[in-house]
Amino acid sequence: SEGVDLPAIDTVLMLRPTESKILFLQQLGRGLRCFPGKDKLVVLDFIGNHHSFLHKPQALGQAGASYRDLAEFARKVESEQLALPAGCFINYDLSLIEFLKALDSQSATQDFLALRDALGRRPSLTEFYRSGASLARVRQQYGSWFAFLTVMQALHEEESRLAAELSSFLREIETTAMTRSYKMVLLEAVQELGGWLRPLTLAELAERSWQVLQRRRPLLSDLPEAMREGSDSSAPWQRYWRDNPVNAWIGGNFGAGAANFFKFNDQVFEPTFKVAEADVVAFSGLVQELVDFRLATYEARQTSSSASNVIPFPAKKSSRIELPYFPDLKIACGHFRTASSETTEHRSLGMQYGRIDPARQFIARASGNSMNGGKNPICDGDYLLLELVSPTSAGSITGSVVAIERQDESGDNQYLLRSVLKDANGAYVLRANNPDYKDMVATDDMRTLARLRAVIDPLELAVGESFMREDIPRLFGQQFNPGNWNVGHVTLPDQKAHVLLVTLNKQGKAHDHRYLDHWIDSEHFHWQSQNATTPASKRGQEIIDHEKRGIAVHLFIREHKLADGKSAPFTYHGAVTYCSHTGSAPMSVVFEVPS
Repeated sequence: SEGVDLPAIDTVLMLRPTESKILFLQQLGRGLRCFPGKDKLVVLDFIGNHHSFLHKPQALGQAGASYRDLAEFARKVESEQLALPAGCFINYDLSLIEFLKALDSQSATQDFLALRDALGRRPSLTEFYRSGASLARVRQQYGSWFAFLTVMQALHEEESRLAAELSSFLREIETTAMTRSYKMVLLEAVQELGGWLRPLTLAELAERSWQVLQRRRPLLSDLPEAMREGSDSSAPWQRYWRDNPVNAWIGGNFGAGAANFFKFNDQVFEPTFKVAEADVVAFSGLVQELVDFRLATYEARQTSSSASNVIPFPAKKSSRIELPYFPDLKIACGHFRTASSETTEHRSLGMQYGRIDPARQFIARASGNSMNGGKNPICDGDYLLLELVSPTSAGSITGSVVAIERQDESGDNQYLLRSVLKDANGAYVLRANNPDYKDMVATDDMRTLARLRAVIDPLELAVGESFMREDIPRLFGQQFNPGNWNVGHVTLPDQKAHVLLVTLNKQGKAHDHRYLDHWIDSEHFHWQSQNATTPASKRGQEIIDHEKRGIAVHLFIREHKLADGKSAPFTYHGAVTYCSHTGSAPMSVVFEVPS
């Protein structure tokens, strides 16, 4: 099993059934250790469960989760077109090849079940679309996505009821013609402004739509060039937005008889249907799922239509997502503080912070120490991951840490970070983590701006950035000392960290110091230690067992030592994970590099 360590093994029989791709790869890995005289590994897999059998092409052949992907995998096996390392091959019993190929003709139901089993939860419409499953088949058989989910019993009771009551509007979102992204951008603005419960003025709708476009920056290319540098409150922008998505949603672009789901009178925009206040959160979730899907398919269509005949080299797929960062927006951890959100930069985050949506999440910094206490303290200067919330979902934020917004006497916005509680009388109370700050009672002039998702590790924001050697110690709370930092392997016991500073092109180095550092592929890096490091040494053990010991290994790489005659900076690639090692004094180590 996965705990065995016998490097001489050259044959593995898969007799233990498992539905875990990770456990399957661990079992397979027992035979992948190098050993003198061992030149190959033979694996015999005896299939006993069809579900676990379907997971193995995904693990071995990078096949997708849908039946269509698995069928394509089988055709590649049959035609010997699988992209495998040199010297490797996979043989499938012919009856299994035919079984896999037949999956291509399966129904939408089976596509859905395969993806649900792979994800361990109900897939979203965007995930279903990206898996390669047939949406045309879904609509042909069931009429719409949510009608299909209702039949599959994949919706909560409240969602199922709303999907039936408002099916015409939801289907319109799912299928409405889109020559530009505007209609979906407008719906996202309606959601954020609580427009299912109250009428919205054209001014506030246009302003919020402009902000949505700024967060979904690829969509800015839809705007005429004259509009891209405009203002969110300018009269030309409001007219343009009124004449386009507002007009489209009231049926103005389709002539008489169109199904009008909104009305626009006296510069006020509102739905023609009613949503109960208790249903807004669930209904907003259904709408947002469709909006995200339509924008995903729209962006894919735009990318495809603008592609040239130039075929680029395969690029490393990054799981990091760029979010808006407002350096001037200080979220006060003290008393209400005036701040600005006019300056916008962008920072990327990895998937360890959960599902990231740049349309609803952003980064700002804490200011003050009123939240510096309790189990999860927030300190002055911390980077905060925040998620915009709608005023209509305020009930769902009880017990959460939220950013509160209000205007001062001069009309400037002020911000405050607090935990939201309810007192015995049902009134909202804003509480600090630091007991030195008294509770505040929420008033009508306060608005819930955003919910705190996480305090971000500053190193996470440094991934992909370049740093001079002298600046790297500050990332770890250290001062630069040439004796400690003019080396390639720095240990920081107090921070439980190792820092690897790698120069790939070592021309001019003495032969003994030309360490064999190189990229294996886009996700794995080969690093060679200094000559004194062995697997049994303290440094070697801390590298090999760094995860068990709670030690982070940080990788900084530069191509050359000099750039334009001066010292070249290093690019930070994040905290890497040990995969394997060979040799001793020096050690050759393979790390997995986060994408």
